[in-house]
Amino acid sequence: MSKLETDIQKRVNEEKLKWVGKSVKRIDGPEKVTGEQKYKTDYTYPNMVWGKVLHSKYPFAKIKSINTSKAEQHPGVVCVLTHKDIPGFNGFGIVTPDQPVLCENIVRCTADAVALVAAETLEDAEEAKDLIEVDYEPLEPVTDAEKAMIQGASELHPDGNIHSHVTIKNGDLEKGFEEADYIFENTYYSPRQMHAFIETEGGWGMLEPDGSLRIECPAQYGHRDKLQIARALALNPERIHVYSSPNGGGFGGKDEITVQIYLALLAMNTNGRPVKIHLSREESVIAGIKRHPFKVTVKTGAKRDGTLVANKVRAVADTGAYASLGGAVISLAIEHASGPYSIPNVDMEGFCVYTNNGIAGAFRGFGVNQVCVGIETHIDMLAEKTGLNPIEIRMKNAYHQGDISSLGHVVQSSVGTTETLEKAEECDLWVYRDLYKTQVSEPWKKRGVAVATSFHGVGMGIGSPDYGAASIELLEDGRFKVGVAIEEIGTGNGTVYAQVAAECLKCNVDNIVVIQGDTKETLDSGTISASRSTYTGGRAIATAAPNMISLLSEAAAELLNVPREDIELADNKLIVAGDDSKFVTYQQIYAFLHDKHETKRVEGHFYLPKEKEELKSSGGAPHHLYGYMTHVVMVEVDTLTGQTDVLKVVSIPDTGKVLNPQGLEGQTEGGAVMGIGYTLYEDVLIEGGYHKTKNFTDYIIPTIRETPIIETIPVESNEESGPFGAKGIAEVVMIPIIPAIMSAIYDAVGVRINHLPATPERIHKAIQETKKQTLASR
Repeated sequence: MSKLETDIQKRVNEEKLKWVGKSVKRIDGPEKVTGEQKYKTDYTYPNMVWGKVLHSKYPFAKIKSINTSKAEQHPGVVCVLTHKDIPGFNGFGIVTPDQPVLCENIVRCTADAVALVAAETLEDAEEAKDLIEVDYEPLEPVTDAEKAMIQGASELHPDGNIHSHVTIKNGDLEKGFEEADYIFENTYYSPRQMHAFIETEGGWGMLEPDGSLRIECPAQYGHRDKLQIARALALNPERIHVYSSPNGGGFGGKDEITVQIYLALLAMNTNGRPVKIHLSREESVIAGIKRHPFKVTVKTGAKRDGTLVANKVRAVADTGAYASLGGAVISLAIEHASGPYSIPNVDMEGFCVYTNNGIAGAFRGFGVNQVCVGIETHIDMLAEKTGLNPIEIRMKNAYHQGDISSLGHVVQSSVGTTETLEKAEECDLWVYRDLYKTQVSEPWKKRGVAVATSFHGVGMGIGSPDYGAASIELLEDGRFKVGVAIEEIGTGNGTVYAQVAAECLKCNVDNIVVIQGDTKETLDSGTISASRSTYTGGRAIATAAPNMISLLSEAAAELLNVPREDIELADNKLIVAGDDSKFVTYQQIYAFLHDKHETKRVEGHFYLPKEKEELKSSGGAPHHLYGYMTHVVMVEVDTLTGQTDVLKVVSIPDTGKVLNPQGLEGQTEGGAVMGIGYTLYEDVLIEGGYHKTKNFTDYIIPTIRETPIIETIPVESNEESGPFGAKGIAEVVMIPIIPAIMSAIYDAVGVRINHLPATPERIHKAIQETKKQTLASR
């Protein structure tokens, strides 16, 4: 390997980093903070038409007939489409394509689409949509996931109502409980959370002059969307171009197809006119996917010294009417249900069940949010029972790199759990917790402080394709165009990509032009989900960079008439080793390559590391890479009303390597606030298959008033396989805060809330019941 090609690794080893690890300002920051940034749903086009989707009137019904004649006669209508107008496969779904594009014989939830309308104005489209006559035969909806599993329940799909069943067993569970001195068993219920992104589902579809199809729609995996569109429209995917970035928020809610296929169908039937669909917030609430509500029963056994010896878990997830990523969600939940600990005896199973309650799918945390509560709460109960420190118990049971996990596999990648717990033990909030708890704002309020830790897989796990790819192209002005398909959904990953590229190519970060979410310009690099964006995009760029350096060095050697081995990379130029007076600029190299009609573009490809053997019946466990996290939380509870405020949060993530401290803080702060909302406020209410929650008027999310002081203390465990040692943390930052808040409430007022969200009503009721029990015992 030449000096040039080893330069990157040398600088990594020597920690002489100019851009990586620095709080580089976001490259998309100015446009976003000034409001100049245009999102896909902001655009208008000449001669455009408006599209509307007719959703089902009932949560479960047979379709006897669809009559579109009145709608077609509306003077402003351009076209009306039903299932008959789908030229290809009438279905979509990331793993199991069981959701109809447009329903034909049956509807299974009120999110189901029955017909599409394109019209001259939005008002025309609304009016025409309401003129479509659908003759339904309503059926009794299936709304309880556990009842849906019982023999005799109405079957929503030909294979029944259980979409998937996963199990992970290790050791001898019965023996483990026999050895236990303490056994804790509880059932926990979690809510149906809304993604609540600022930009609702929408976008554009149009035919290009060359006959190709252009779809502009905020999404989380444009290359996969392209394939699903092609399948439904029976088109060559190479004739479809998807532009899926920038994106006004995703959190998993735009990982699945939203309106892309509707846009494509309408664009093919509007005589070449662009068509726009933009769901209202009410439409988004009904049609958009949600977090899976879970019922989780956990039984944990431990010894007097705090050693965990057994854990039994049974989780039931309501995936709604269609699979989407429900199977993967329950698999990941069960993989993480025993926490980042070495528990020798476990028996864990999960069911993903169909109901008529809308559709559930990917959401930040991907099932781990729902199951982390059990093991973390039981550890705190164990600490109270034994009088041991809750941090020490966690340290005692946490596995380290090279140890055997509760799943029974050797953890080969970096593990920072113990380090995050050590930081928690040293932080101001924990050290002075007794003092902080006395400083209540009112005499009838009480404060509590608690800690929790958790982890989350990075990447897709065993059994799923998982790869990275990036391109780097030298531009005429000496800058580099870096192409990574992974979308910008608000996280600032494009800035990290620019930092990695600038570090590898030893140029200014301003000299990097990042292209994202464009299937025409970028290579397929997988989805922005599974906490894989930084790891995958960063490593793909770092893989492509040596190829660019080789291209540059060969050209420089020829221009300077020296052997290639004598070329070194310097700041924004290439020099002859030992003589920086002899150099060539990137602009000179571009001109040289251009004159010779030689390529100025390179690629980099890699596969994410995976374990060699999948655990039987696990659905993809274990992962090779994990991010780890500890939260310390202080709450204040109003004993008169049950109102709970989170006052301070200490977020301690194991990042591998911090690539951008400011970006990391943004993630930890956003994750903490989202976790607060999930724990205390948020729940999409559905009764009888109908949404009772229809807008933000009756769905509470945290605002700046509910945002506490958030301190971020990163731990760098250095993941050797990652770009500059980094790994993903985007999801784990909202996970342990959930059980931490729940335990802090207990620390404050002595009640444990096992049904989330922990609303004032639930907390107040629990406090009153405790008082009644106290009086009765007297």
